[in-house]
Amino acid sequence: MQQIIIGGIIAFIVTFLVIPVIIVIAKKKKLYDVPDDKRKFHKQPIPSLGGLGMFVGFILSILLTVNFASEAPEFQYYIAAFLLIFFLGIKDDILILSATKKFIGQLLVAGILVYKANLVIFNMHGLFGVYELNTFCSYSLTIFAIVVIVNAFNLIDGVDGLAGGLGLISSLVFAIFFLVNQNIPYAVLAFSFAGCLLAFLYYNFHPARIFMGDTGSLLIGLVNSILVVKFIQQGSTYTFYPVSAAPAVGFGILLLPLMDTLRVFTIRVIQGRSPFSPDRNHIHHLFLSKGFNHKSITIICVLSAILISVASFTFQKIGTSLLIVALMTLFFSLVYALSYNKSKYKLRAIKGEVKPVPEEEKVRLVSLFDKKAAVVEED
Repeated sequence: MQQIIIGGIIAFIVTFLVIPVIIVIAKKKKLYDVPDDKRKFHKQPIPSLGGLGMFVGFILSILLTVNFASEAPEFQYYIAAFLLIFFLGIKDDILILSATKKFIGQLLVAGILVYKANLVIFNMHGLFGVYELNTFCSYSLTIFAIVVIVNAFNLIDGVDGLAGGLGLISSLVFAIFFLVNQNIPYAVLAFSFAGCLLAFLYYNFHPARIFMGDTGSLLIGLVNSILVVKFIQQGSTYTFYPVSAAPAVGFGILLLPLMDTLRVFTIRVIQGRSPFSPDRNHIHHLFLSKGFNHKSITIICVLSAILISVASFTFQKIGTSLLIVALMTLFFSLVYALSYNKSKYKLRAIKGEVKPVPEEEKVRLVSLFDKKAAVVEED
């Protein structure tokens, strides 16, 4: 327990003290996230190297509190993966990295975790009738899962505090689970990461003074991919609180970023575009189109993540397959509710039920829209 407390405190304090220094340096060197396209909502240039502060606090905490040799020898490979994802993110934040190179880097990171750290999903716990997996399927599924989770947090980072808030909740859920089951090294890992995220959110909650950038969002995804795969590996083997439907419960803990990414990737592929091409189809864009501001979106999504995590643990006895179907149904119900009015209007327009707008009315509506857009950007 002492390790966990010290790890969390070190991560929080170091991150909290480092980020203001990064803000000053970023302003002097003009290392900003500039609002130069329609997908960005901030009006002023904002430093985007918050992930650097998170990385420093997190890595220092792990190095000082976990005994790799006796407690968790695989952590040396985790550090290697963290370093690699850090350099991918920092280069993309400063110099811009192509989607192809970023994807290759993510595959290399996943390969380190799978082949060196032996972080592999060998059992699906009855998901659609599947239990034990052969080696090829295990490795392929785990690499796919790691890459998707890493990108999930990277892509949902579109509103102040959202990616950090969701990462904080998932890290705390895994931290509490590992602590209860006396898996101290992974509890330290999760609590330390929660500590650095909590410190970062102090500066990132709307109105944000700094963004995490790809350095931070990729790190959140990588840490959570390690935690969820370990959770699926060992969830059913613990004696104090075993989890019989570990894949479904892990899926529920990461439901919002995971399902949002899979949904958006599917839409882009169907439209004949690259799955990494930018658009405004993410769940936070749907909330924004309904008039929600940054604070309300973050609070709603964080509270939803807490409730879904609790529900996943509570209803795990219904089985892995049924629980995953229920969680997916819940997510798509939310998406439908957010896009219902827009879809209804499109259907009426196709049927010819929407009357043409007079020219003078168009001018008035455009003016109102511009004013509303300015207010949204200020929020």
